Amino acid sequence: MTFRRVLAVAHKELLHIVRDPRSLAMALALPLLMLWLFGWALSLDVDQIPTAVVDLDRSPSSRLLISQLEGSRFFQILPVPERQEELSQALSQGLCVAGWIIPKGFEARLLSGEVTDVQLLIDGSDSNTASIALSFAQNIVARMNADLHPQQSTIDLRTRILFNPTLESKNFIVPGLVAVILTIIAALLSSLTLARERENGSLEALLATPVRAAELVLGKMFAYFLLGAVDTVLSVSLGVGLFGVPFRGSLVLMAVSATLFLFGVLCWGILLSSIAPNQLVAYQMGMISTFLPAFMLSGFVFSIQNMPAVVRAVTHIVPARYFIELLRGIFLKGVGWTVLWPSLLFLAGFAALTFICATLLLSRAEV
Repeated sequence: MTFRRVLAVAHKELLHIVRDPRSLAMALALPLLMLWLFGWALSLDVDQIPTAVVDLDRSPSSRLLISQLEGSRFFQILPVPERQEELSQALSQGLCVAGWIIPKGFEARLLSGEVTDVQLLIDGSDSNTASIALSFAQNIVARMNADLHPQQSTIDLRTRILFNPTLESKNFIVPGLVAVILTIIAALLSSLTLARERENGSLEALLATPVRAAELVLGKMFAYFLLGAVDTVLSVSLGVGLFGVPFRGSLVLMAVSATLFLFGVLCWGILLSSIAPNQLVAYQMGMISTFLPAFMLSGFVFSIQNMPAVVRAVTHIVPARYFIELLRGIFLKGVGWTVLWPSLLFLAGFAALTFICATLLLSRAEV
């Protein structure tokens, strides 16, 4: 082995890296992005749990309990609903994770030493957050009992877990996993299609044919759409049949949601493929812009409300976030169009925008 030849090969490889600034930028940005996300932005700690309280007693004692909740860093008290129906609607729409109902006569029973019930409703679709919220609530009630009546417990916390009563993590993970699987199949594979044509030297010949840009986009994505549809059916069937995840919503709504999401991410993959000079760069761009956000910034694993404000703002442009909200709403909550339409509207807008952009880029390439 000659050290001179080793240096020559190393010099040549360095020139290749420097002459491809996009690959160099991605090679440097990916580890920095992951370190930043895991080191600062993402947290498995649960605090500031969105909480609503229905105070039917409106007494000093009920306000004392609410102040105990407000004084805890674990609960974030939202604007107080007036009725129990509003609280149920807020839980169904995902506006809050925990809801307290303080009954009438709460203070009178406390002062007389009688045991009084306080109901706690918890959204169990996120089993980890629900378990921690339940533990925090029990600690607050136990502390208030000790302050008021050290010799006996006069507040009886009646807890009811909604949507996922057994707090099984599979019911929380499997719906989100469907979105991650579709992201991998759709965006990463479709991002290679035009890059492969470019590497093989057949892209110019393809663009010279009478096929229009919109037809080319739709034709390219058709096979991957079928593959994604099959994966959707398999994932949902295995989740419900094998893992026992409840499916309480509409199959039609599920099909519409999956269609919009698939169409959007497939168009995004083709858009990346039309920009990337080769398959490697296309794969890297697809990984950074689709898989990593779908895994880290969609609420699949990490709770969005515990992220910093800047990162929470970024999650609003991640399509997988809205698809996961749709999946969990359909699977676990059984809610319909009237509740989930904002997420559907975002996916429809994302699909239309990416299709137009991919078509325009291919039209310019034809010219």
